[in-house]
Amino acid sequence: MEQQLFQNFITVGTQVLELFILIALGFLCGKTKMLNDTAVKSITDIVLYIVCPCVIVQNFIRPFDTAMLQGLLTAAAAALLIHILSIVIAMLLFHDKVPERNRVYRFALIFSNCGYMSLPMQQAILGADGVFFGAVYIVIFNVVMWTFGVWLSGGEKGSLSAKKIILNPCIIGMAVGLVIFLLSVPIPEIISKPITFMANLNTPLPMMVVGYYLSKAKITDAFKDGKGFICVLLRLVAIPLLTFGGMMLAGIRGTVLITCVIAASAPAAAATTMFAAKFENDTELSVNLVTLSTLISVITMPLIVGFAQTAGG
Repeated sequence: MEQQLFQNFITVGTQVLELFILIALGFLCGKTKMLNDTAVKSITDIVLYIVCPCVIVQNFIRPFDTAMLQGLLTAAAAALLIHILSIVIAMLLFHDKVPERNRVYRFALIFSNCGYMSLPMQQAILGADGVFFGAVYIVIFNVVMWTFGVWLSGGEKGSLSAKKIILNPCIIGMAVGLVIFLLSVPIPEIISKPITFMANLNTPLPMMVVGYYLSKAKITDAFKDGKGFICVLLRLVAIPLLTFGGMMLAGIRGTVLITCVIAASAPAAAATTMFAAKFENDTELSVNLVTLSTLISVITMPLIVGFAQTAGG
């Protein structure tokens, strides 16, 4: 147990350090005026409309396997229920008088950084299967984000339609990825490599966007915001522990269990800031929540994942 916790601390600590280096680059670009609001909004659109679908497709390029499909469906169902649970908690507990702040609190609580913060840890602890199940978690994350998340962040501007849901980039990416996996479609290198190149941007671009807004924010406010601390603790402790308990009661063990616990225990998604910017909510608060939750996750993630591995791995 102690050795596993130590290994997890090293894994997560390394990822967090890399994350903050990228945030620092965005911070410097903001301070030196290398980035401005117009450029950052364009980067945000590139990430949301191009990079995210490429991440999904990339992780589905593998031969079909029945056992993996069963695990995939279990992971997908668990991911959906985790997001529903998070939505219920967020909607019940957060009622800020300022709508632009309320939307950010709820978004940060519901959506975890299940891409950058989770996939490397899933790879290190669980190997390729962990990444595969982690990818379907990301699919569900993106589906919920592009449906409920759009409505939540946009208010009247975020109204949904069947066309918006069906044609959003993550649904399209998931459909393409499932066809590739289910039919074992061979993807030539001339296509797979550009997909990989774009998917690799899923880490640096969002983090630089966070860094840019951080350069304009007062980070000390994050440590003075009691409601923000409650939001972060719910995101980092309550939701992953409820995830672990619920999956154990459902009889789910092993790789799928640990994969979902890792994803659920990640800090607030970088998309919290990108969506706040896109829908003109409180970007400063979003940066504070992402940064604060990422800092605290250095302690909470390895402890919770180590516990989950020992009790249900």
